[in-house]
Amino acid sequence: MENPNPSVTDSTSSEKHHYRFHLPHLHLTNVFGGDWFALKAEAFARFFGTPVFLIAQTVIVAVWIGLNVFGFTSFDIYPFVFLNLAFSLQAAYAAPLILLAQTRQADRDKVHAEADAQHREDLAKASEERQILAAKENAVLAELVKQNTQLTQITQKLTERIEALTEEMHRKVVEGGK
Repeated sequence: MENPNPSVTDSTSSEKHHYRFHLPHLHLTNVFGGDWFALKAEAFARFFGTPVFLIAQTVIVAVWIGLNVFGFTSFDIYPFVFLNLAFSLQAAYAAPLILLAQTRQADRDKVHAEADAQHREDLAKASEERQILAAKENAVLAELVKQNTQLTQITQKLTERIEALTEEMHRKVVEGGK
């Protein structure tokens, strides 16, 4: 399977990459798929909630009603049947697109949350392993310090004994030579 996002490396090539837990879920990146229509449908569904859309729709409806109420045109006189038809048509297409986008976004959020939780668990496990290793290394260092102290004490005793023997030999040589 080819990696759909070339900016993120494959998990086999770089186990240390910060997105490695998200890689199995990259197929959820685009809500409607990856082709031209899917990208346009997702952009369209995301556009419905923007202030630009709401303001533009309000302006269009106000102009529509104004033209028909004040007699500039009699295209859609009161009770504005064509305007209601346009709103119904818009709702018929917008609602499924918005619901689909919300559902897929919820799926993506869930998968990313699971990947983040896995990442946190792995970090906690690695931290615990580091703490255990540090405790073992501290125990080894403490034992080495203890052995070093014992060797230093033995060396000190030997040095004292050698000095005593040297003094004794020196006395015997000096006294024996007289």
